[in-house]
Amino acid sequence: MIPKTAEYALRAVVVLARDPGRAYSADEIAQTTRMPRRYAHKVLQALVRGGLVRSQPGPGGGYALLRTPEEVSILDVVAVVEPIPRIRRCPLGLKSHTKLCPLHRQLDEVAAATERAFAQVTIAQLLNQVDNVPPLCEVR
Repeated sequence: MIPKTAEYALRAVVVLARDPGRAYSADEIAQTTRMPRRYAHKVLQALVRGGLVRSQPGPGGGYALLRTPEEVSILDVVAVVEPIPRIRRCPLGLKSHTKLCPLHRQLDEVAAATERAFAQVTIAQLLNQVDNVPPLCEVR
């Protein structure tokens, strides 16, 4: 349903949100989320560029959330790394389609509904659900 990069970013943010005051190394995040190490660096840098995560170099450094888990939605994370594609004009380039045809209008509405659904769920809500299954990665 979402690209692999977005899935990995959500996994990383969930790890960071478990202890928001702590900085995690990229290796810790990669191992906990079962993400390839090189990919973890790429995803974490995208989250830094997107303003969701801070990076602190040196001993005791690592990655940490910039906002509280209550302030970060699933959409915030997904939009930073792999925005949900919206259809603004005819993908076929047909000049007669001055507005979206019924099919493309429907497809765009699905994308909009996905955005709305993702915007309504925060990372804190994922972590605070009463369930025996932890979200997105193993609990240590």
